[in-house]
Formats: sequence, C-alpha cells, structure tokens
Amino acid sequence: MTGAWALLGAVAVVAVIAVALRARDGRVRAAKPHQGLPAPVRDLLDPGVPVTLVQLSTTTCANCRQTRAVLEELAGRTAGLRHVELDVTDLPEVAADLGVLRAPTTVALDASGAELLRVGGVPKPDRLIAALRPHLPGPIG
Repeated sequence: MTGAWALLGAVAVVAVIAVALRARDGRVRAAKPHQGLPAPVRDLLDPGVPVTLVQLSTTTCANCRQTRAVLEELAGRTAGLRHVELDVTDLPEVAADLGVLRAPTTVALDASGAELLRVGGVPKPDRLIAALRPHLPGPIG
C-alpha cells in the first residue's frame, strides 16, 4: 500500500510542475538588461524597422515551427514589425549572453538594439501585440 501512495504522490508532484510550466509558456516578460548585443543578433537588426522579433531556436526545438508561424503571420500584418530567426544550436555563447535558457525564446528589440520584451515558448499573439503596441508606428492589422 505504501508503494501506491508513493506513486500517487509522485504523479501529483509531476502534475503540479506541468501546470506551472504550462502557465508560464507564451507569457510576455519585461526586458532583461544586458551590456550589449552579441554580433550575430546585432547583425539581424534593420535600422529602418522599429521592432524586430528575434526568435532564438535550436535544431531539436519542438515548438519552434509553431512559434515561427505565429511570428511570421504577426509581422506580415503589422507595420513596423519584422521577424527573424536565429538558430543558436552552435552558438551557445549567444544564448548565454542574452540569458536565454529555453527554446524558443523571442526577444523584441528596437532599431537601436534595446530589448523591449521577451517571450519564452510559443507566444500568444494578442498578448504580444498588446505589449508591442507602444513601440509600433501605425495601426495593427
């Protein structure tokens, strides 16, 4: 009987952890301060675009395709918003410099390279666009 209670307890702990991780997925968070952008990220910026969404992905990332689809669609219908993807599989120093611990992570940068916000996991489009609205020039489609 003790084994059954131990198993039940383990299942409960795993369920609580899963719920907690699920609640954090796609949440828009405030920008993390950092000294400067790594060169591979800085090279992706276009000074003529107010906001660039840099999606940091890896080759083994399960949610990266879904994130790419969400961000491309959002950038395609929003003036002043651009999406680029950077595979950091072979660039762990870039992820470390930015304080990225999971893939996908999306970092929103302004034209000067200042971080505006970040999202871990698959972003929720309505929350992301609401957080970006003050940084975008025109109407959002």
